[in-house]
Amino acid sequence: MTSQEIFSRVDHTLLKASASWEEIKTLCDEAVCHKTAAVCIPPSYVKPVYAEYGDNPVICTVIGFPLGYSVTAAKVLETEQALKDGAAEIDMVINIGDVKNGRFDQVQNEIKTIKTLCGEKILKVIVETCYLTEEEKIRLCGMVTGAGADFTKTSTGFGTAGAVLADIRLFRQHIGPKVKIKAAGGIKTREEMEAFIGAGADRIGASSAVKLLPDR
Repeated sequence: MTSQEIFSRVDHTLLKASASWEEIKTLCDEAVCHKTAAVCIPPSYVKPVYAEYGDNPVICTVIGFPLGYSVTAAKVLETEQALKDGAAEIDMVINIGDVKNGRFDQVQNEIKTIKTLCGEKILKVIVETCYLTEEEKIRLCGMVTGAGADFTKTSTGFGTAGAVLADIRLFRQHIGPKVKIKAAGGIKTREEMEAFIGAGADRIGASSAVKLLPDR
């Protein structure tokens, strides 16, 4: 697999709390240069990035991040503002407490609500696999599919663990045919990126791909 084939699947990511405007600009410049799939940035940077760069790079931002336990109304407002500011892709965190309390219908309804707001724009649903049992992961594949989301995403990168290959294979078995997979969290080498793509990941969330991969 060439570096450009990998870059085309990478959401070039900077979500640390201390991210400066200069760091965000560097991220975006790298994304444009290397033709990454998108940049994934904090919501507060969406508007200035769109003002500076327009539609290149594709702007992705996060909602209910990183813990997911915001009420749905707050996630709705976050999503509306992000889309208004110029986001083309939304990565939302589910309410894991609802999962643990068995309120799967509520989880699906929240995802569906956010997807309705997104319309044709891409919605990725972060399920934070490190906190889930295998049964919960399988149930959530059904929730993400039933709600009409575009992607299921493994992790925020802020939990107790990140993406693992076994979860990508599990998702591939249980999500609907139109749902894609984003692996994120702790993916730091070329070999890991290739392994996750080989296992079925359509996108890779990573902060270090540009530094790791030569232009070939």
